Amino acid sequence: MAEELLAEEERVVFTKEMKENYTILVPMMLPIHFQLMQTLFAIEGYKMEIIDTRDRRVVDKGLKYTHNDICYPAQLTIGQLMDALESGKYDKHKVALMLMQTGGGCRASNYVRLLRKALKKADLAYIPVVSLNYTGMEKDPGFDLNLSFTFKLIKAIVYGDLLMCLRNQLLPYEAEEGSVNNLVDKWCREISEQFKAGKGLKKKEILANMENICRDFAQVKTAGEEKIKVGIVGEIYVKFAPLGNNNLEDFLHKEDAEVVVPGLLDFLLYTIDTHQEDRKLYGHSKAKAMIFSFLVNKFSALQNEMIAAIKRHPPLRAPSNFAHTKALAKDYIHYGVKMGEGWLLTAEMLELLDSGVNNIVCTQPFGCLPNHICGRGMVRKIKEGYPEANIVAIDYDSSATKVNQENRLKLMLSTGRKLADAQ
Repeated sequence: MAEELLAEEERVVFTKEMKENYTILVPMMLPIHFQLMQTLFAIEGYKMEIIDTRDRRVVDKGLKYTHNDICYPAQLTIGQLMDALESGKYDKHKVALMLMQTGGGCRASNYVRLLRKALKKADLAYIPVVSLNYTGMEKDPGFDLNLSFTFKLIKAIVYGDLLMCLRNQLLPYEAEEGSVNNLVDKWCREISEQFKAGKGLKKKEILANMENICRDFAQVKTAGEEKIKVGIVGEIYVKFAPLGNNNLEDFLHKEDAEVVVPGLLDFLLYTIDTHQEDRKLYGHSKAKAMIFSFLVNKFSALQNEMIAAIKRHPPLRAPSNFAHTKALAKDYIHYGVKMGEGWLLTAEMLELLDSGVNNIVCTQPFGCLPNHICGRGMVRKIKEGYPEANIVAIDYDSSATKVNQENRLKLMLSTGRKLADAQ
């Protein structure tokens, strides 16, 4: 224990001088969101590169540099970063690595330390690892995640949620191939350019952008009959990252399904909201609870504006807001269950079912005990309230075969179509 604490004290700090000429490598999770957030980081003076390698060697590198009992997302993100360092593309003395830490009981809070162990194993311990967190777990003089910048990132996430939502519901029906993705690219460029010009972040500008985005997507020419809807839930990384779920969204699209994925903002609201629940359960600081309550209300207001913009442009369909999603879970799981995705995972399945999406893929990464409890472990309880639910839990780990995963998905789709025809 003393040796581990000493190693932590001797970690390489990301300095202000490093900010000037170091490239920060970040593993990919959400292509749309990360593109917008990358622009904001660049404006703040950070040179950031998103690593999106999806080869099998990433998994092999992850197994090489982490314990094979650690959760699959750790193997993938660390493997992706180590593969990038060994690719020869980067000056190892001018590069830093970044991972997010939520600060909760999930082992993801330990990924940063695991990455440092991997660097030490590869004789690269001199490379700094930056923690992206808002709880003060680690601080670096060259990386300042202040409140003003955090609010900007949240606004970029709302834009990302909006574009992801509209893309998924229109992509299966586009009359002209490529029209939807081209529209996504157009708005990613437009919003990024606004950010660079110091625009797109004030409330009036955000509302105008949301309105124009929805208007553009509502005008996309569509064709074909309504397709089976499939929701995707699960541990945050394998739910969103193409590397983590073997390109699940693309597979479902090719199988003639319409994909429905809850937004990233819901997860962030959940992590903030749990502090309010801590106050009720354990009597924590009233002042802190008030701050977190303010943040939940502030960010929820942005989400509600996004939902309102979508509703003004039928036939576009809006998702539920965080408050409604949380309320759905009340009779199924306690709000004190907050390890990993916790009660939110159960709530997202209930929100999908409540909105008419009866077919759900629950992505289960190896090593994620909270996810298995709040995902697979809640299926029977959920089906008691929603008998029409067609839920399949798919395991993702280094030894799982893609063929087996896709066969189970095809069976779920077949069952879903039969149930839809019988109604």
